[in-house]
Amino acid sequence: MLHIYAGNLYGGIERLLSTFARERRLATQMEPAFALCFPGRLADELAAAGTPATLMGGVRFSRPWTLWRARWRLARLLRRQKFDVAVTHAAWPHAAFAGTVRRCGVPLVFWAHDPLTGGADAFESRAAAVPPALVIANSQFTAATCPNVFPKTRTEVVYLPVSPHESVEPTAARAVRAELNTPAQDVVFLQACRLERWKGHSVLIEALGRLKHVPGWTAWIAGGAQKAGEAEYLAELSARAAALGIADRVRFLGQRSDVPRLLAAADVLCQPNSGPEPFGIAFVEALYAGRPVVTSDLGGGREVVDPSCGVLVPPGEPAAVAAALAELISDPARRAALGAGGPKRAEALCAPARQLDRVANLLQKVVL
Repeated sequence: MLHIYAGNLYGGIERLLSTFARERRLATQMEPAFALCFPGRLADELAAAGTPATLMGGVRFSRPWTLWRARWRLARLLRRQKFDVAVTHAAWPHAAFAGTVRRCGVPLVFWAHDPLTGGADAFESRAAAVPPALVIANSQFTAATCPNVFPKTRTEVVYLPVSPHESVEPTAARAVRAELNTPAQDVVFLQACRLERWKGHSVLIEALGRLKHVPGWTAWIAGGAQKAGEAEYLAELSARAAALGIADRVRFLGQRSDVPRLLAAADVLCQPNSGPEPFGIAFVEALYAGRPVVTSDLGGGREVVDPSCGVLVPPGEPAAVAAALAELISDPARRAALGAGGPKRAEALCAPARQLDRVANLLQKVVL
């Protein structure tokens, strides 16, 4: 199977593709390969896992020759390798390359990672011109939107295969706190995601401002600017924390590649989305690590987090987030109980062997 993607950023899709590479021995009926437009962290991870990607070259739709060049390289790859199926991840790669896959006679699958709006998005409009044989959606929430673009194509929901991180020694967790100038006894709230406004960083900052006079907490915000506007957003968040008088308790960590260490050293993952999360790999990773999750009651978050492992709060309400966090500060027993429920919940939803096997079975039907 050939996974087709851009590869210039790093988020949930990239983590899924890395999982296909790292865990490929769990589903030996699939042999993954990758075609990317851009080098970067994802390409490096795939190479380290022993599955180097074919680089088709950077693509800009505003520069048609870059698109033609990448399509030519993809067509050459498809004809040379004789793939059984190709999977485009998200609307942009589908818009760019679905026609090439179809012309080469390779069965085509679309993996929906974000809600599809339909005609409002230019790439979705282009993608609709080449309907796939199957749509895989990462949640029930995302699946409900897929008919907006592919009304006649069958959609199957597959919660993403997510592997638990290797355990981190307590001494290493303590070292993280020391590195980040965080008291050993504080309750640490972690948000680790891309710097997109709908992820709810500003809601978390406002909530923490309401806890200014509550002792015993520190917040870590991991994630660096990857797109235009994100650096400005980060500056806004930092300025707002200063205005609320909590700048000394909020650590902006920038882009991190050691999220497992951060999770091991933190106590709670808090991501109070103002917009719906399509799925939420970060939530699942936190549950595997035994960390309660506080997130908004919408989108994929409500499919991942239940009362056994976390707290769902109304979206866009800092007061509700503050109340949930205050309870977790004051009630260590409840914090521990929610953390204990996390691994079972994560395993039930996202066990890699089971989820990869489900993907393989779905693709087999397309191939046949």
